[in-house]
Amino acid sequence: MTAMETNTKYIFVTGGVTSSLGKGIIASSLAKLLQASGYSVTIQKLDPYLNVDPGTLNPYEHGECYVTEDGAETDLDLGHYERFLNIHTTQLNNVTTGRIYQSVINKERRGDYLGKTVQVVPHITDEIKRCIQLVGTKHRFDVVITEVGGTVGDIESLPYIEAIRQLRYQLGSANSVVIHLTLVPYLAAAGELKTKPTQHSVKALLENGVQPDILVLRTEKTLNSEIRKKVALFCNVDSNAVIQSVDVNTIYDVPIKMSEEKLDRITLHKLNLPQNKVAELYQWKEFLNKVKNPRDEVTVALVGKYTQLPDAYKSISESFVHAGAANECKVIVKTINSERLNKDNVNQFLGEVNGILVAPGFGNRGIEGKIIACKYARENKIPYLGLCLGMQIAVIEFARNVLGIKDATSTEFDPKTKNPVIDIMEEQKKIRDMGGTMRLGAYPCKLEKKSLAANIYKQTKISERHRHRYEFNNIYMEQFAGAGMIATGINEISGLVEIMEIPSHQWFVGVQFHPEYKSTVLNPHPLFVGFVKAAMEMKNEKH
Repeated sequence: MTAMETNTKYIFVTGGVTSSLGKGIIASSLAKLLQASGYSVTIQKLDPYLNVDPGTLNPYEHGECYVTEDGAETDLDLGHYERFLNIHTTQLNNVTTGRIYQSVINKERRGDYLGKTVQVVPHITDEIKRCIQLVGTKHRFDVVITEVGGTVGDIESLPYIEAIRQLRYQLGSANSVVIHLTLVPYLAAAGELKTKPTQHSVKALLENGVQPDILVLRTEKTLNSEIRKKVALFCNVDSNAVIQSVDVNTIYDVPIKMSEEKLDRITLHKLNLPQNKVAELYQWKEFLNKVKNPRDEVTVALVGKYTQLPDAYKSISESFVHAGAANECKVIVKTINSERLNKDNVNQFLGEVNGILVAPGFGNRGIEGKIIACKYARENKIPYLGLCLGMQIAVIEFARNVLGIKDATSTEFDPKTKNPVIDIMEEQKKIRDMGGTMRLGAYPCKLEKKSLAANIYKQTKISERHRHRYEFNNIYMEQFAGAGMIATGINEISGLVEIMEIPSHQWFVGVQFHPEYKSTVLNPHPLFVGFVKAAMEMKNEKH
């Protein structure tokens, strides 16, 4: 089935001059505006690296690995897509060069090409085109926005640009638009904004046969009409299709700014689509107003080992923005490297915080610092939220310091431990390949009726996303319950413990899943909302 048969329109977002300009935020903002105009929209990310997915990449290399409902380990930009659009993405929304080549090589091994020489053109480019169109035709979206990772001119991006060139020809001129995002740097010494990098970036795109329809210029300072006309003239773009993206305080301002620049209306015009209604974004503006005008303020500690790179905990950070707005409260996130935390300095690091979150992670580096943070939260009645490994840390800390099992740990950290209160899942024991083999995606969970979790969720049946190999060892369940740590969320099919609570504590919750993956602007996650509320209450009690 082709895009022409389903009337799906395609928007391609490319970047030039430098990386990290915010293609994902521009793509998400445009998608939000088109969605608010009545169109069904999705976004996909094409990543040029050879990894099959980001699942085996170090967070310092790639930032957060985002997990979808259907269990795909994907680029963190998919988190932005979901947070802006309030929809679920899938395996189809993130494609890497590794996946493209893997698919083509598998076909070659099966003999699908009937003895032909397999080449980048047409076989790799055909596979890229198939992946681009598949996301639009399978779910019947009106518009598919495809973000191409990297920067135009990179060797690894060339097959994607060539595939876009071919696909645009096949789709027809009114069925696709190319938006090119570049940088217009300001040279303080000269007191000038410089457009030459943009001109060279567009030239590189033209050399590969792709003419951009719209230019979005990232800039520190407002562009005057002279600069816009100059860029339009030298880049073969309509003057009204040169759009500025001035630096803003929050990424959630960008849809409003892009609406003011008429990015959605220009795009709809070029795609021959009617503007059914004006994208008013009432709820979005209400959310922004709460973000910018909080009535209260709290400080929460985020204890992890990837704190040098903010993107490693991107979904957690954004979940605090959403939950803060829901509580009309500014959440100051104090990131603490767990490797630096010890019993002598814990009060120095955590003495003034109103809540403690222990972050997900893998491996034993920084584990003892996380255990110390958890103990501090439990003993000082500070609201505690443990995510995935953060729940496992809570279990280990409780076993050691309340149950008196001094050598309690996880088999992830000590495979030969005599007290594995956290153990590898049975189905994981024979797995050797690391990529894509964890317990991934959404699973159901049943909550105890009178639990804190049930009160937070306002229901007893939930579904949350997972990414782990280890779990609570149910052999110890009665022992924990007898001492005051209760399993209040269980997967009824597997018996897996999903949530642990300490009812005697003001607010102490550890979850085996990742609630941060499901928090959006319009639907802040109830666990984060509850955690921030508890932090506010603790702060106000102190004062």
